[in-house]
Amino acid sequence: MTAELPRPCLCLVTSRSATGPDGNGDYSDLVERVAQAVLGGVDMVQLREKDLAGRELLTLADALLEAIDGRAMLLVNERADVALAAGARGVQLGEEGLPVRAARKTLGNGGLIGRSVHTERSALQAEADGADFLIVGTMFPSQSHPGETPSGPGLMGRISENSRLPLIGIGGITPENAATVIEAGASGVAVITNILAAPDPAAAAAELKQVLRQACRLGGGGAAGVGSRGNDRQ
Repeated sequence: MTAELPRPCLCLVTSRSATGPDGNGDYSDLVERVAQAVLGGVDMVQLREKDLAGRELLTLADALLEAIDGRAMLLVNERADVALAAGARGVQLGEEGLPVRAARKTLGNGGLIGRSVHTERSALQAEADGADFLIVGTMFPSQSHPGETPSGPGLMGRISENSRLPLIGIGGITPENAATVIEAGASGVAVITNILAAPDPAAAAAELKQVLRQACRLGGGGAAGVGSRGNDRQ
């Protein structure tokens, strides 16, 4: 299938460590922050809580879907079974994660499948395998990957020259550097701390979305998928 992603696409990746405490399975702070971020302009939410068992992950997915209320897509990291059970839009697979074919078998042709990549070779392979879009990293130094040497927007540029898929940059994205990622060929960016840990997640998302829109208007941004090219929600 062709990825149905808006352009620009602002993706929020969840991390409970960036929000308030969630003792006894109370994810209310995370859910509220995600809901506010969506109101501010987030288009896609990636549920990435690797330590949660399937039942807890499904409970959190259900809560996020209710809070998002159709205003953004929800993807579940790695767990295609949880994505299917929750009725999420799709799944985001790690570079060495579940094969795209296996995820497609679980989700069917209607499910959206993303693959995280860190090299040009992995990007080409993911596209050949049938991924719908790619999350490319790491763009800049990131709190979620301390000590990891970032590839920089140069990697995005090289991948965009040879890929027809929508590309989303991740890693240390801020309003100050997001435009360079779009200029390198990305259709959007993915963020964790800059939105989730902000005092006002809605305002943080809105600021970043405005930067992305401006960069796209100036000619940046790669493929957005048939039916979504040039889609710029106000």
